[in-house]
Amino acid sequence: MQVKMTVNGKVFEADVPSRLNLADCIRHDMDLTGTHVACEHGVCGACTVLVNGEAVRSCLMLAVQANGHSVVTVEGLSNDDELSALQASFRKHNALQCGFCTPGFITTAHALLTKEPHCDEDRIREVLSGNLCRCTGYVPIVQAVLDARVAYQQVGAK
Repeated sequence: MQVKMTVNGKVFEADVPSRLNLADCIRHDMDLTGTHVACEHGVCGACTVLVNGEAVRSCLMLAVQANGHSVVTVEGLSNDDELSALQASFRKHNALQCGFCTPGFITTAHALLTKEPHCDEDRIREVLSGNLCRCTGYVPIVQAVLDARVAYQQVGAK
């Protein structure tokens, strides 16, 4: 099937199998390997991307379902060669170890902070509870998101 979508601000067009999931399309057809695939059941959150600004599990979405939509991967969240405020906060708080889950946490947190820049710790924990990490525990991840709120609040004030 023919698909056309905007991915990280660039138009992507391809003929893809009707059963190809968005995660595999992103990784194999677009060569954007920041989106990780782990459980393939939508449980772990490693494959989370933004579709029209909403955090979605790309392992559960077919590439053809993204036809005509805007997709942002973790690669699309940084500003050229600089880390985004959220990514820099993850680094500052040592909110990653192996890094496998990090793209999913960052895209999920970005979606939350874009909509709710004044969210509290309980809300952050609630939203991030759908993402699994086997290395860090969740304290540094939550602290990184709490710290990054300021940057999102400033964007909303402009």
